[in-house]
Amino acid sequence: MTTQAAIDFSTLYARLADTPLAACIPVFQSVLREQFTAERWGDLPRWLACVAALPDITPDAVYLDEDTVRLSTSVALDDNTQQQLEKTLRGLHPWRKGPFNIVGTAINTEWCSNWKWNRIAPHISSLAGKTVLDVGCGSGYHAWRMRGAGANLVIGIDPSPLFVVQYLALQHFIRSDSVFVLPLGIEDMPAQLQAFDTVFSMGVLYHRRSPMDHLLELRQLLKPGGELVLETLVVEGNENTVLVPRDRYGRMGNVWCIPSVQALQLWLEKNRFRDVKVVDVSITTPDEQRSTSWMTYQSLKDFLDPSDSSKTIEGYPAPRRAVLTAKAPG
Repeated sequence: MTTQAAIDFSTLYARLADTPLAACIPVFQSVLREQFTAERWGDLPRWLACVAALPDITPDAVYLDEDTVRLSTSVALDDNTQQQLEKTLRGLHPWRKGPFNIVGTAINTEWCSNWKWNRIAPHISSLAGKTVLDVGCGSGYHAWRMRGAGANLVIGIDPSPLFVVQYLALQHFIRSDSVFVLPLGIEDMPAQLQAFDTVFSMGVLYHRRSPMDHLLELRQLLKPGGELVLETLVVEGNENTVLVPRDRYGRMGNVWCIPSVQALQLWLEKNRFRDVKVVDVSITTPDEQRSTSWMTYQSLKDFLDPSDSSKTIEGYPAPRRAVLTAKAPG
Protein backbone atom coordinates (compact mmCIF):
# COMPACT_ATOMS: atom_id res chain seq x y z
CA MET A 1 0.00 0.00 0.00
CA THR A 2 1.43 3.38 -0.95
CA THR A 3 1.25 6.35 1.35
CA GLN A 4 -1.06 8.21 -1.00
CA ALA A 5 -3.43 5.23 -1.22
CA ALA A 6 -3.48 4.85 2.57
CA ILE A 7 -4.01 8.49 3.45
CA ASP A 8 -6.75 10.37 1.69
CA PHE A 9 -7.54 13.62 3.48
CA SER A 10 -9.71 15.01 0.69
CA THR A 11 -12.66 15.08 3.10
CA LEU A 12 -10.65 17.27 5.47
CA TYR A 13 -9.53 19.58 2.67
CA ALA A 14 -13.13 20.01 1.54
CA ARG A 15 -14.14 20.94 5.08
CA LEU A 16 -11.33 23.49 5.38
CA ALA A 17 -11.95 25.18 2.03
CA ASP A 18 -13.44 28.67 2.31
CA THR A 19 -12.67 28.80 6.06
CA PRO A 20 -9.84 30.48 8.01
CA LEU A 21 -8.18 27.05 8.05
CA ALA A 22 -7.85 26.92 4.25
CA ALA A 23 -4.24 28.10 4.66
CA CYS A 24 -3.50 24.69 6.22
CA ILE A 25 -4.37 22.70 3.10
CA PRO A 26 -1.10 23.20 1.15
CA VAL A 27 0.89 22.67 4.35
CA PHE A 28 -0.85 19.36 5.06
CA GLN A 29 -0.46 18.23 1.45
CA SER A 30 3.24 19.11 1.42
CA VAL A 31 4.01 17.28 4.65
CA LEU A 32 2.20 14.15 3.53
CA ARG A 33 3.94 14.19 0.16
CA GLU A 34 7.46 15.00 1.35
CA GLN A 35 7.80 13.66 4.90
CA PHE A 36 5.35 10.79 5.35
CA THR A 37 7.29 8.43 3.11
CA ALA A 38 8.95 5.02 3.29
CA GLU A 39 12.28 6.68 2.53
CA ARG A 40 11.98 8.71 5.72
CA TRP A 41 10.28 6.03 7.85
CA GLY A 42 11.47 2.52 7.05
CA ASP A 43 8.67 0.75 8.95
CA LEU A 44 5.93 2.71 7.22
CA PRO A 45 5.20 0.10 4.49
CA ARG A 46 4.80 -2.62 7.14
CA TRP A 47 2.48 -0.45 9.24
CA LEU A 48 0.36 0.50 6.24
CA ALA A 49 0.18 -3.17 5.28
CA CYS A 50 -1.40 -3.81 8.68
CA VAL A 51 -4.09 -1.24 7.95
CA ALA A 52 -4.69 -2.80 4.53
CA ALA A 53 -5.06 -6.24 6.16
CA LEU A 54 -7.75 -5.15 8.61
CA PRO A 55 -11.05 -6.97 8.03
CA ASP A 56 -13.84 -5.00 6.41
CA ILE A 57 -16.19 -4.46 9.34
CA THR A 58 -18.81 -1.75 9.66
CA PRO A 59 -19.66 -1.17 13.33
CA ASP A 60 -23.29 -0.74 14.30
CA ALA A 61 -22.35 1.71 17.05
CA VAL A 62 -19.38 3.93 17.91
CA TYR A 63 -19.02 5.14 21.49
CA LEU A 64 -16.82 8.21 21.90
CA ASP A 65 -18.19 9.41 25.25
CA GLU A 66 -17.02 6.48 27.41
CA ASP A 67 -13.66 5.75 29.05
CA THR A 68 -12.93 3.23 26.30
CA VAL A 69 -13.35 4.41 22.71
CA ARG A 70 -15.51 1.51 21.63
CA LEU A 71 -16.91 0.08 18.41
CA SER A 72 -19.53 -2.65 18.46
CA THR A 73 -21.58 -4.81 16.15
CA SER A 74 -24.89 -6.52 16.81
CA VAL A 75 -23.54 -9.81 15.44
CA ALA A 76 -20.39 -11.30 16.98
CA LEU A 77 -17.43 -11.82 14.67
CA ASP A 78 -16.50 -15.37 13.76
CA ASP A 79 -13.31 -16.70 15.36
CA ASN A 80 -11.16 -16.31 12.25
CA THR A 81 -12.15 -12.69 11.73
CA GLN A 82 -11.65 -11.88 15.42
CA GLN A 83 -8.20 -13.46 15.36
CA GLN A 84 -7.27 -11.62 12.16
CA LEU A 85 -8.40 -8.34 13.68
CA GLU A 86 -6.36 -8.75 16.86
CA LYS A 87 -3.25 -10.05 15.09
CA THR A 88 -3.29 -7.16 12.63
CA LEU A 89 -3.78 -4.52 15.30
CA ARG A 90 -0.94 -6.03 17.35
CA GLY A 91 1.25 -5.46 14.29
CA LEU A 92 1.06 -1.75 15.16
CA HIS A 93 2.75 -2.27 18.56
CA PRO A 94 3.43 -0.30 20.73
CA TRP A 95 0.03 1.20 21.54
CA ARG A 96 0.64 4.01 24.04
CA LYS A 97 -2.57 6.09 24.31
CA GLY A 98 -6.02 4.60 24.80
CA PRO A 99 -7.90 2.42 25.70
CA PHE A 100 -9.81 1.21 22.65
CA ASN A 101 -12.13 -1.71 22.01
CA ILE A 102 -12.60 -2.53 18.36
CA VAL A 103 -15.50 -4.93 17.95
CA GLY A 104 -14.41 -7.10 20.87
CA THR A 105 -10.65 -6.64 20.59
CA ALA A 106 -9.61 -4.70 23.69
CA ILE A 107 -6.43 -2.63 23.20
CA ASN A 108 -4.95 -2.18 26.68
CA THR A 109 -2.62 0.73 26.03
CA GLU A 110 0.36 1.88 28.11
CA TRP A 111 -1.46 4.98 29.31
CA CYS A 112 -4.92 4.96 30.83
CA SER A 113 -5.58 8.14 28.87
CA ASN A 114 -9.16 8.25 30.12
CA TRP A 115 -7.77 9.21 33.55
CA LYS A 116 -6.28 12.36 32.06
CA TRP A 117 -9.45 13.14 30.12
CA ASN A 118 -11.58 12.71 33.24
CA ARG A 119 -9.33 15.17 35.10
CA ILE A 120 -9.62 17.72 32.30
CA ALA A 121 -13.17 17.44 30.96
CA PRO A 122 -15.06 18.99 33.91
CA HIS A 123 -12.98 22.17 33.77
CA ILE A 124 -12.93 23.17 30.10
CA SER A 125 -15.42 25.21 28.13
CA SER A 126 -18.01 23.26 26.17
CA LEU A 127 -16.62 21.76 22.96
CA ALA A 128 -20.06 21.60 21.33
CA GLY A 129 -19.78 22.84 17.76
CA LYS A 130 -16.14 23.87 18.23
CA THR A 131 -13.14 23.58 15.91
CA VAL A 132 -10.37 21.98 17.97
CA LEU A 133 -6.64 21.37 17.57
CA ASP A 134 -4.90 18.65 19.60
CA VAL A 135 -1.12 19.21 19.55
CA GLY A 136 0.94 16.07 20.17
CA CYS A 137 -2.19 13.95 19.92
CA GLY A 138 -0.58 10.51 19.70
CA SER A 139 -2.89 7.95 18.11
CA GLY A 140 -5.87 10.24 18.60
CA TYR A 141 -7.56 8.86 21.71
CA HIS A 142 -8.26 12.31 23.11
CA ALA A 143 -9.27 13.60 19.69
CA TRP A 144 -12.01 10.97 19.57
CA ARG A 145 -13.09 11.95 23.09
CA MET A 146 -13.22 15.61 22.01
CA ARG A 147 -15.54 14.60 19.18
CA GLY A 148 -17.59 12.63 21.70
CA ALA A 149 -17.87 15.83 23.75
CA GLY A 150 -19.49 17.56 20.78
CA ALA A 151 -16.63 19.12 18.82
CA ASN A 152 -17.57 19.80 15.21
CA LEU A 153 -14.06 19.25 13.85
CA VAL A 154 -10.95 17.90 15.60
CA ILE A 155 -7.52 18.05 13.99
CA GLY A 156 -4.76 16.19 15.79
CA ILE A 157 -1.11 16.67 14.90
CA ASP A 158 1.79 14.45 15.90
CA PRO A 159 5.09 13.95 14.06
CA SER A 160 5.34 10.26 15.06
CA PRO A 161 4.25 8.23 12.01
CA LEU A 162 3.20 5.11 13.93
CA PHE A 163 0.62 7.14 15.85
CA VAL A 164 -0.84 8.41 12.59
CA VAL A 165 -1.11 4.84 11.27
CA GLN A 166 -2.81 3.75 14.50
CA TYR A 167 -5.33 6.52 13.91
CA LEU A 168 -5.81 5.21 10.36
CA ALA A 169 -6.56 1.77 11.82
CA LEU A 170 -9.38 3.29 13.90
CA GLN A 171 -10.54 5.39 10.99
CA HIS A 172 -10.69 2.25 8.83
CA PHE A 173 -13.75 1.28 10.89
CA ILE A 174 -15.21 4.60 12.09
CA ARG A 175 -14.92 6.52 8.77
CA SER A 176 -15.36 9.86 10.52
CA ASP A 177 -15.47 13.12 8.61
CA SER A 178 -14.84 15.07 11.82
CA VAL A 179 -11.62 13.65 13.35
CA PHE A 180 -8.25 13.70 11.59
CA VAL A 181 -4.68 12.99 12.73
CA LEU A 182 -1.80 14.27 10.61
CA PRO A 183 2.00 13.73 10.84
CA LEU A 184 2.92 17.31 11.71
CA GLY A 185 4.61 19.20 14.48
CA ILE A 186 3.30 22.52 15.72
CA GLU A 187 6.14 24.26 13.87
CA ASP A 188 4.56 23.04 10.60
CA MET A 189 1.34 24.94 11.21
CA PRO A 190 0.88 28.30 9.45
CA ALA A 191 1.90 31.24 11.63
CA GLN A 192 -0.66 33.64 13.09
CA LEU A 193 -3.52 31.32 12.08
CA GLN A 194 -5.95 32.41 14.82
CA ALA A 195 -8.52 29.84 13.67
CA PHE A 196 -9.24 27.33 16.47
CA ASP A 197 -11.83 27.71 19.21
CA THR A 198 -9.87 25.38 21.52
CA VAL A 199 -6.27 24.19 21.41
CA PHE A 200 -4.98 21.33 23.55
CA SER A 201 -1.29 20.84 24.32
CA MET A 202 -0.93 17.77 26.52
CA GLY A 203 2.43 16.22 27.34
CA VAL A 204 4.31 18.48 24.91
CA LEU A 205 5.70 21.54 26.70
CA TYR A 206 8.63 19.80 28.40
CA HIS A 207 9.73 18.34 25.07
CA ARG A 208 10.18 21.80 23.52
CA ARG A 209 13.59 23.48 23.60
CA SER A 210 11.87 26.82 24.06
CA PRO A 211 8.69 26.51 26.14
CA MET A 212 7.96 30.23 25.85
CA ASP A 213 7.96 29.94 22.05
CA HIS A 214 5.63 26.95 22.33
CA LEU A 215 3.15 28.99 24.36
CA LEU A 216 3.34 31.78 21.78
CA GLU A 217 2.70 29.30 18.95
CA LEU A 218 -0.32 27.96 20.81
CA ARG A 219 -1.73 31.44 21.37
CA GLN A 220 -1.33 32.33 17.69
CA LEU A 221 -3.34 29.27 16.66
CA LEU A 222 -6.32 30.34 18.77
CA LYS A 223 -9.12 32.63 17.77
CA PRO A 224 -9.31 35.79 19.90
CA GLY A 225 -10.82 34.65 23.18
CA GLY A 226 -10.24 30.97 22.35
CA GLU A 227 -9.31 28.51 25.07
CA LEU A 228 -5.96 26.84 25.67
CA VAL A 229 -5.89 23.57 27.61
CA LEU A 230 -2.32 22.94 28.76
CA GLU A 231 -1.24 19.71 30.47
CA THR A 232 2.40 19.15 31.36
CA LEU A 233 4.95 17.94 33.88
CA VAL A 234 5.53 20.30 36.81
CA VAL A 235 7.65 20.43 39.96
CA GLU A 236 6.94 21.95 43.34
CA GLY A 237 8.27 25.45 43.95
CA ASN A 238 7.65 29.17 43.47
CA GLU A 239 7.35 31.26 40.32
CA ASN A 240 11.11 31.14 39.80
CA THR A 241 11.43 27.34 40.11
CA VAL A 242 12.32 25.46 36.92
CA LEU A 243 13.97 22.03 36.79
CA VAL A 244 16.46 21.64 33.94
CA PRO A 245 17.58 17.98 33.85
CA ARG A 246 21.31 17.61 33.31
CA ASP A 247 20.84 14.63 31.00
CA ARG A 248 17.73 12.49 31.18
CA TYR A 249 14.51 12.72 33.16
CA GLY A 250 12.72 9.42 33.77
CA ARG A 251 15.05 7.99 31.12
CA MET A 252 13.66 10.48 28.59
CA GLY A 253 16.41 12.34 26.78
CA ASN A 254 14.17 15.02 25.29
CA VAL A 255 12.99 16.75 28.47
CA TRP A 256 14.33 20.31 28.39
CA CYS A 257 12.74 21.96 31.42
CA ILE A 258 9.95 21.39 33.94
CA PRO A 259 8.48 24.48 35.62
CA SER A 260 6.56 24.83 38.84
CA VAL A 261 2.85 25.52 38.57
CA GLN A 262 3.46 29.11 39.65
CA ALA A 263 6.17 29.59 37.02
CA LEU A 264 3.86 28.14 34.37
CA GLN A 265 1.12 30.58 35.34
CA LEU A 266 3.61 33.42 34.98
CA TRP A 267 4.76 32.17 31.59
CA LEU A 268 1.18 32.09 30.32
CA GLU A 269 0.49 35.58 31.58
CA LYS A 270 3.74 36.85 30.05
CA ASN A 271 2.48 35.44 26.73
CA ARG A 272 -0.67 37.58 27.13
CA PHE A 273 -3.03 34.75 28.08
CA ARG A 274 -5.78 35.79 30.46
CA ASP A 275 -8.05 33.99 32.93
CA VAL A 276 -5.26 31.54 33.71
CA LYS A 277 -6.56 28.76 35.97
CA VAL A 278 -4.92 25.73 37.54
CA VAL A 279 -7.60 23.04 37.39
CA ASP A 280 -5.69 19.92 38.41
CA VAL A 281 -2.36 18.76 39.84
CA SER A 282 -1.81 15.00 40.10
CA ILE A 283 0.97 12.51 40.73
CA THR A 284 1.42 10.05 37.88
CA THR A 285 1.43 6.48 39.18
CA PRO A 286 2.35 3.11 37.67
CA ASP A 287 -1.36 2.31 37.66
CA GLU A 288 -1.92 5.04 35.09
CA GLN A 289 1.19 4.40 32.96
CA ARG A 290 2.41 0.82 32.71
CA SER A 291 3.57 -1.97 30.43
CA THR A 292 0.88 -4.19 28.90
CA SER A 293 0.72 -6.86 26.23
CA TRP A 294 -0.01 -4.03 23.78
CA MET A 295 3.04 -2.02 24.94
CA THR A 296 5.66 -4.46 26.15
CA TYR A 297 8.56 -2.05 26.59
CA GLN A 298 9.62 -0.46 29.87
CA SER A 299 7.21 1.98 31.45
CA LEU A 300 6.91 4.25 34.48
CA LYS A 301 7.86 1.78 37.22
CA ASP A 302 11.15 1.18 35.38
CA PHE A 303 11.84 4.92 35.33
CA LEU A 304 11.47 5.43 39.10
CA ASP A 305 14.04 4.85 41.82
CA PRO A 306 13.34 1.27 42.96
CA SER A 307 14.03 2.21 46.58
CA ASP A 308 12.14 5.54 46.56
CA SER A 309 9.19 5.94 44.17
CA SER A 310 9.04 9.68 44.92
CA LYS A 311 12.13 10.07 42.70
CA THR A 312 13.03 9.20 39.14
CA ILE A 313 15.88 6.82 38.45
CA GLU A 314 18.10 9.91 38.08
CA GLY A 315 17.07 11.32 41.47
CA TYR A 316 14.68 14.04 40.26
CA PRO A 317 11.14 14.44 41.65
CA ALA A 318 8.82 11.76 40.26
CA PRO A 319 6.32 12.82 37.57
CA ARG A 320 3.71 15.32 38.72
CA ARG A 321 1.36 16.74 36.09
CA ALA A 322 -0.77 19.87 36.05
CA VAL A 323 -3.64 21.04 33.90
CA LEU A 324 -4.13 24.75 33.27
CA THR A 325 -6.70 26.56 31.17
CA ALA A 326 -6.31 30.06 29.75
CA LYS A 327 -7.91 32.35 27.20
CA ALA A 328 -6.24 34.02 24.25
CA PRO A 329 -6.52 37.81 24.27
CA GLY A 330 -9.79 38.79 22.64
